[in-house]
Amino acid sequence: MSTLPPCPKCNSEYSYEDGQMLVCPECAHEWSADATAQAADDDARIIKDSVGNVLQDGDTVTVIKDLKVKGSSSVVKVGTKVKNIRLCDGDHDIDCKI
Repeated sequence: MSTLPPCPKCNSEYSYEDGQMLVCPECAHEWSADATAQAADDDARIIKDSVGNVLQDGDTVTVIKDLKVKGSSSVVKVGTKVKNIRLCDGDHDIDCKI
């Protein structure tokens, strides 16, 4: 029985070691064994802004490009300050009211 982790891309159980790397024979994905251990240790997602600052719930951000408003023909203009953001999971990382 293999103690190697499954492929992170296709979840194949047939991964094998090739030197420092782990390889999946089904999808040809290669990854580092060290990266797998670090990913298991770090469960929390870290969301950063455009300059690399870590964001948290309740932060205030400034819009850096025009954003389309869902269900409307209007846009949120560059430079708009957004207060009290919420970090969320799903198809986007930040949720807020403007």
